[in-house]
Amino acid sequence: MDLAAVVGCCSPLVAEPLTGEQSAELARVFKAMGDPVRLRLLSLIASHAGGEACVCDLTDVFDLTGPTISHHLKVLREAGLISGERRGTWIYYRVQPDVLRRLSAVLVPGEATQNAAVAQ
Repeated sequence: MDLAAVVGCCSPLVAEPLTGEQSAELARVFKAMGDPVRLRLLSLIASHAGGEACVCDLTDVFDLTGPTISHHLKVLREAGLISGERRGTWIYYRVQPDVLRRLSAVLVPGEATQNAAVAQ
């Protein structure tokens, strides 16, 4: 399933309930971010100079084996949170900002809900 299609069509959670399909896909993505190593990898990639990081820049940060780091990167990639591009023997990873924006939009109350809260 295409995450952009699921998240792009979701109203904020307070506006209307998610469908079963939407909640399953969103849960998969949030689960990928729910691991401390993966969340830190996402942060390291996003904050790296130029907005991308070589796997060689990421492995020394953790006290984990290369295959373990590769597994975590694969989970993030399969969830649509990062993309990778091979350059020679290294893979460079980049965060998918549109996906993160769409995820945050699902969690943020809609403008109508915010205005109603302010009026109270």
